Amino acid sequence: MHKTSAWPLALLYAGLVVYASLYPFDGWRDQGIEPWFFVTAPWPKYWTGFDVATNLAGYAPLGFLLALSGLRSGRTRVPVLAATLVAGLLSLCMETLQSYLPVRVPSNVDWALNTAGGLLGAVIAALLERLGAIDRWSQFRERWFVADARGVLVLLALWPVALLFPAAVPLGLGQVMERVEAGLAEALADTPFLDWLPVRDVELQPLVPGTEMLCVLLGALIPCLLGYCVVRRKYQRVLLAAVMLAAGLGAAALSAGLSYGPQHALDWLSLPVRVGLWAALPLVVLLVWVPRRVCAALLLVALALHVGLLNQAPASAYFAQTLQTWEQGRFIRFHGLVQWLGWLWPYAALAVVVGRTARPTPEN
Repeated sequence: MHKTSAWPLALLYAGLVVYASLYPFDGWRDQGIEPWFFVTAPWPKYWTGFDVATNLAGYAPLGFLLALSGLRSGRTRVPVLAATLVAGLLSLCMETLQSYLPVRVPSNVDWALNTAGGLLGAVIAALLERLGAIDRWSQFRERWFVADARGVLVLLALWPVALLFPAAVPLGLGQVMERVEAGLAEALADTPFLDWLPVRDVELQPLVPGTEMLCVLLGALIPCLLGYCVVRRKYQRVLLAAVMLAAGLGAAALSAGLSYGPQHALDWLSLPVRVGLWAALPLVVLLVWVPRRVCAALLLVALALHVGLLNQAPASAYFAQTLQTWEQGRFIRFHGLVQWLGWLWPYAALAVVVGRTARPTPEN
């Protein structure tokens, strides 16, 4: 039996699938028909390649992670079958609940494709296990990372995915204050508790170039510091930092390309952004020699400062228009999977790092 990051990743991914499947959680109503009518309904006459690909790809990671967690924990003898059944049951529940949402249409084709996606992911996990790739990863993990690195590894794996959701500031995650305030105001409307909400005397102002540069610097530094908390050797820290920065820049470019077109994939590299990235590089190198517990303390400061600065800036009208492309267009399902990651990743990192610093860990 092995401790594996696959199980918490599977739970997190299942939660994101639920969010994506039931978004926007508005207008629930009873149509007066059986909610599972779609199971025996005729197959739709029209569907697109994009729909087929997204339904397959959306559940493949879930099947992969569920099967991998079973294979690595030794809790089941039929991980592929179990993972496929769980993925199929989850999809069935989501399609059934969609019958109560006016903007979602339950489909037996979607259910079949989701189940097939779960099976595909589970088979890939079983093949990798049979070929010894998972064992080699376990050996690699033992050489590179400390024993209790599971939570940090999950966060590092999710960081580039969180960056796929359009950010008002490049590499900026956790800008939720305006949406939280708007949500609270809507929820408390027509109640005396609305007066309890704080009222700003001055509207939020756009970030000045220097503050934007600092946000980008911190955004690049945070995943490197997080990795430094669990990596064993100095040269391994350098390699990990290079991989994380490359993944972050690639995710930001992909997000821009999906939003505005491939020809605009690098338009976000403004002067403050470039200065922030170049300023982060020497700090990333210098911090290689800093002990892990000091890295954790610096990371807590960086996260608090980063989130504080980002939430003092409003989202521009241009940025709001970008979000409409994701929330109303082809990315509506994918939007649900990454939106919460973009909002919650830094707060999850804070919780994990605080938990690590609260218990004694030997320095290697």
